[in-house]
Amino acid sequence: MRLTTKGRYAVTAMLDLVIHSDSGPISLADISKRQEISLSYLEQLFSKLRKQGLVRSVRGPGGGYNLSREPDTIFIAEIVDAVNESIDATNCGGAGNCHAGEVCLTHHLWTDLSAQIHTFLSNISLQSLVDRRKADEEPEQEQILEMLG
Repeated sequence: MRLTTKGRYAVTAMLDLVIHSDSGPISLADISKRQEISLSYLEQLFSKLRKQGLVRSVRGPGGGYNLSREPDTIFIAEIVDAVNESIDATNCGGAGNCHAGEVCLTHHLWTDLSAQIHTFLSNISLQSLVDRRKADEEPEQEQILEMLG
């Protein structure tokens, strides 16, 4: 599967937005610093995310970006699709010209895999990833409290 940095960074930036959303709009400069993603690259990604209605911009002092919907209604496949990232496990980009201009023997296998991956990502919300992250952190917090207590 080819999921380039464009899709990975878009998902990472959206997760950062969710995690820090309690303090109001989030600037791309803040996301850039926390996630070590180029600010100009984030600007390009967020332009696409905004056009697809996944985020909204807030102008002025204290401005930045917010999610346009609740995080449990935004799915990873939507984010990947919004930044024009294709999920494609074929070697031909889905064109079917993989073997000297013809469909290779395994073309349909890789096409089906790509569809399965897209379906998988369509069922994972931003909120579910945040919840999973919190669940992973809770045992550590409990252990620290036990040691202190």
